[in-house]
Amino acid sequence: MNLNPDEIIVGHLWSLKINLTVLTTWFLMFFLIICARLISKRVISDVHISRWQGCIEMLVLGVKNQIEEIGIKKADKYVGFLGSLFVFLFVANLFSIIPGYRVPTGSLSTTTALATCVLVAEIIFGITNKGFWGFLKTYAQPNIVMLPFNIISEFSRTFALAVRLFGNMMSGEMMVSILIALTPFFFPMIMTAFSLLIGMIQAYIFTVLAAVYIAAATQIQGETDG
Repeated sequence: MNLNPDEIIVGHLWSLKINLTVLTTWFLMFFLIICARLISKRVISDVHISRWQGCIEMLVLGVKNQIEEIGIKKADKYVGFLGSLFVFLFVANLFSIIPGYRVPTGSLSTTTALATCVLVAEIIFGITNKGFWGFLKTYAQPNIVMLPFNIISEFSRTFALAVRLFGNMMSGEMMVSILIALTPFFFPMIMTAFSLLIGMIQAYIFTVLAAVYIAAATQIQGETDG
């Protein structure tokens, strides 16, 4: 039994091996793009809206309010990225109820890619908010001696973000797999539901941490957000 979806090869594209992690991730991306396209076609500005539109508006407002609670005033600039990140993780974990489905966040390569996206977004938002030199100066605070330590801290924080999500998701899948092999069917169902709950919590925590890092990168001295 392969617990790591990276080890499961499902096909080849020329000389490249396509593993289950890549296949599942691309499936989720296409699924979310199609859903977003279908939902956006039916968006209306009226008092009477559909339930789907109501759910989407609640999600957007929820993400926006959470960002503002973290300390970012101009939350509209970050809702797109952070909201997409949360929805991807939420749906990726939600699909774990499907038999045979392997959560892509159970692979360190996926969580590393997501953490790298957070790092890149942090840099882009920081430069946009402070300017190129203004953002670089933050790595030399409180003085130039701290420059190498701040750079190391940036990468170690990104690595920790990836490992945190990977460890929690991998351990959940491992527990369910072992219980399915050793115990009757009913108990693994309970553990699957518990693992699903943990996945939802991890999606929230990962998104909140990403928002905290972006808030730190965009913060201007004397202000909460620029």
